[in-house]
Amino acid sequence: MMRWKSMVAAGCVAAVSVCAQAQLEGSRIDTATVNHPVKAIQDTETPAQRDARMAWWREARFGMFIHWGLYSIPAGTWDGKQIPGIGEWIMNNASIPVADYKALASQFNPTGFNAHDIVALAKAAGMKYIVITSKHHDGFAMFDSKADPFNIVAATPFHRDPLKELAEECRKQGVKLGFYYSQSQDWTAPGGGAAMRPGHDPKTHHWDKAQDGSFDEYLHKKAIPQLTELLTNYKQYPVVVWFDTPGDAMTPERSAEIVKLLNKYPNLIWNNRLGGKYQGDTETPEQFIPPQGYPGRDWESCMTMNDTWGYKSYDNNFKSTETLVRNLIDIASKGGNYLLNIGPDSHGVVPPAEVERLQQVGKWMSVNGEAIYGTSPTLFGPEAGSFSKTEINEKTKQPKWIPSWEWRSTTKADKVYVEIFKWPGTTLHLDKMPRKVTGAYLLATKKPLTFKQNGDGVDVTLPANAIDPIASVVVLKTK
Repeated sequence: MMRWKSMVAAGCVAAVSVCAQAQLEGSRIDTATVNHPVKAIQDTETPAQRDARMAWWREARFGMFIHWGLYSIPAGTWDGKQIPGIGEWIMNNASIPVADYKALASQFNPTGFNAHDIVALAKAAGMKYIVITSKHHDGFAMFDSKADPFNIVAATPFHRDPLKELAEECRKQGVKLGFYYSQSQDWTAPGGGAAMRPGHDPKTHHWDKAQDGSFDEYLHKKAIPQLTELLTNYKQYPVVVWFDTPGDAMTPERSAEIVKLLNKYPNLIWNNRLGGKYQGDTETPEQFIPPQGYPGRDWESCMTMNDTWGYKSYDNNFKSTETLVRNLIDIASKGGNYLLNIGPDSHGVVPPAEVERLQQVGKWMSVNGEAIYGTSPTLFGPEAGSFSKTEINEKTKQPKWIPSWEWRSTTKADKVYVEIFKWPGTTLHLDKMPRKVTGAYLLATKKPLTFKQNGDGVDVTLPANAIDPIASVVVLKTK
């Protein structure tokens, strides 16, 4: 993953093309319509076929991201110094030589990893799918790869394939599984891409001669063979492939080589970060929630619980459960999915603060999940906030979005859900209700509520106090 703020602080100037192709606030991924060398499934399928292919993903609304790899060993510190930036970028940010970084593999023995417990945690949180880093930018494969020996089975004392174990548990527990794969950046494979830092070669962005080589050779001898392994060795998984930071290297022609492979799996869902101006299936706003979603596009906000994706021992800036739940509601109200990250440590253990928050989110979802799963965006809109008439967002250079956190709404064919953050007293008033209301009740208690609908407005009589301090849900039956 990539955070623009941390990259600027670290001196990412010459590698803007790499940085900008993570979908950060204020940036765009260029997927302009082109005559692709190889047509992707999105270029040829009918709207009905697309709806069928995306159905489970749209129903899910909530998933778990897992960033885990060798970077969990230094955990943000190298040579006695805390390295600025996100945990999984430590090799690039600290310009660690390839041999020194590869040596970490001999120390990686995450015997605390338990696939059953991680899948059960996702399920308890109300998450319907998991996406795990099969290979991040450091080039280390978290699976049994015959294409390259720098992997968790061949290069570590662990000798186990976590992806295989997760796949087995996901099948048992009814959770979908997807794989993140860094197709362009690879800091340990000769020819792989990298991001610029002070002291790096201005052309290749490399800092170690061991990184030099042919990108095409890397692509054809490592990246595509490993993607082939990922797509063929785990039975019905992955259902999602999550690409990242394509940079300039992923030209339309090179991207088409990967598309040929993806097209062999017609039910696969993949994102907009492959490169070569391929749109993929999903927009991927990173660390932010778009003010009004992406109308007409499937989208997924990927976000951390603290400030890092990969484990950093000293990052304790965790968001509250209230923030996490309200983010989920906000995203669902705009028609998106929430991909919320965990970063296991070098033992394979999920940090207790992350476990605790997911369990708390799960308690809310166990009561109110009906208002999230399979819902469509709000029928209203102004409740989410408005654009300032005077302030400018420094990142987007557009009017600043001023969110309002009083309530949100999600919908189904015969129901409107109102998730209330700030209790309005004994009356909930809604302007411009476009449907006829036939009944009202609290989702947590199923207790009927009296209501009046006069013209476009609806007034619902509420109890004196909120049912839930984070978000109480009122259900309006409609026709």
